[in-house]
Amino acid sequence: MPLYFLCYNQKMDKVKNLLEITFFARGGQGAKTAAEILAQGAVSEGKVVQAFPSFGPERSGAPIQTFLRVSNREVRTHEPVLNPDVVVVLDDTLLKTENITRNLKKDAILIVNSVKTAEELSRQLKFFGKIHAVDADGISLKIIGQLRPNTVILGKIIRIARVAKLESIQKEFRKIFAKKLGKEICARNMEAIKKAYDNP
Repeated sequence: MPLYFLCYNQKMDKVKNLLEITFFARGGQGAKTAAEILAQGAVSEGKVVQAFPSFGPERSGAPIQTFLRVSNREVRTHEPVLNPDVVVVLDDTLLKTENITRNLKKDAILIVNSVKTAEELSRQLKFFGKIHAVDADGISLKIIGQLRPNTVILGKIIRIARVAKLESIQKEFRKIFAKKLGKEICARNMEAIKKAYDNP
């Protein structure tokens, strides 16, 4: 059976064999880590992935982009993602300085870490495609006790874009961070991911 994943347009009925995601964040917010966890989760399900930053290592506080491709076939290109299907914004202050929607397709999906509503973001950006807002900062502080928006937003991404299953992402997170964070903090991260996943 061929492997497929779903990337939805506004009518939630578009099936693609290649999903391209661009992350906008600031250095130190963990965009690279989020992309790597998504990539590992997808690989564990037999998919082919690419995950790479636009400009080398993250510089703390500086705007950065990270790219992720997920496919059920060999991905031949190694170019930056120019016309993403999904854009993830980890810091909504970047909406004022970065041209987030410049290359967005009409049926693209925008996922933003913000306390604003999707409607408010749509008016601000003059983008009328599908927007999902999640207060990843607030959820991470409440559940994890630390500012970890990249962890929380994983749940929203996999719920909306179906990059990988929730269980796959949680398993990869534990594999990478269980020893580093400890059992209790790791469990809180799992809860935070699920919180965003359960609130589409």
